[in-house]
Amino acid sequence: MDVKSAFLNGELQEEVYVRQPPGFVVAGQEDKVLRLDKALYGLHQAPRAWNAKLDETLVALGFSHSASEHAVYACD
Repeated sequence: MDVKSAFLNGELQEEVYVRQPPGFVVAGQEDKVLRLDKALYGLHQAPRAWNAKLDETLVALGFSHSASEHAVYACD
C-alpha cells in the first residue's frame, strides 16, 4: 500500500518543539518555537507514529496481525 503524505498523519506520543521555518518566522517573535501536533517528514518519530496510526485503523476495521509478521494484516 502506498499512502500519500503518510508520515504527516501520525500522531506524536511526546511533545516535540521546532524552530520557526525560514519564510514563516513571525515578525517580532523570532525567538519563539512551535509545538508539533502531528509528525513531519524527517522527524525520527514519524515512522513509528505512522505505523501506530495505521495499526489502530486496520485493527478497528477488523483486521488482525499475522502470527509470523507484525506488518502483515488479514481480515477475519
